[in-house]
Amino acid sequence: MLLKDKTAVITGAGPGLGRTLAVLMAREGADVAVAARGAGTLEKIAAEVEAEGRRALAVPTDVSDPGQVRGLADAVMERFGRVDVLVNAAFPGTHRKNVLDMDDAYLEQWRRTVEIAAYGTLLSCRYFAPHMVAAGGGSIVNLTSMSSRVGYAGRSDYAAGKSAVHLLSHCLADELGPSGVRVNCVAPGWIASGTLDDWMRARAAAEGTTFEEVRARDVAAMALRRIASEEDVARAVIFLASERAAATTGATLDVNGGQQFT
Repeated sequence: MLLKDKTAVITGAGPGLGRTLAVLMAREGADVAVAARGAGTLEKIAAEVEAEGRRALAVPTDVSDPGQVRGLADAVMERFGRVDVLVNAAFPGTHRKNVLDMDDAYLEQWRRTVEIAAYGTLLSCRYFAPHMVAAGGGSIVNLTSMSSRVGYAGRSDYAAGKSAVHLLSHCLADELGPSGVRVNCVAPGWIASGTLDDWMRARAAAEGTTFEEVRARDVAAMALRRIASEEDVARAVIFLASERAAATTGATLDVNGGQQFT
């Protein structure tokens, strides 16, 4: 098992990728702490981790609040006594809106989106990394996106938040490397889900075509001719979290089916 007897923390652990990652980490031998703002979802994920025979901890947390993130780190150390892996995946859902169309309410939403992504990741690293340094090693994996390198109209909040995490990871890799702590990113492209299907259906309706035609066209633009699954992305995270990537830090692993080469 790649994470045998390790303790992993996942922030932004929602019902999609976060849940898949938590369960797969448990199957790889890790105890798992999950954090997000929704307590109900966290308890369900924790129950699935325990069903895999590993210990779990669910801590409702706003990652942009220093006191709550400090409390999360304290709770993890009290429960498990160690932290070996930190995965930062917290990012709020956003809507497509061009900058010149933003009203005051959306400008505030923009600020909040970037704060959760960038400042939230910074806070998690600030309060968990010292425990890794004290232990002589650890792995931080931050979820970014294709949009951390290429901007698209209407997605400035998403791009700004993800690109901030991307470069923050480089800085932290340089700072923490001498202490044996690795910091890397996984940058997904599209992930197969009902949400993605709904977006494709909306595009099909706007274009006067079918969902099947839109999906086929999009997939044809990918080198592997398929859309990545949640498990594809989770497996990339687990690889970087494990000792299989012991000499890898400051890197970004793209998981997008060949939709974008960087």
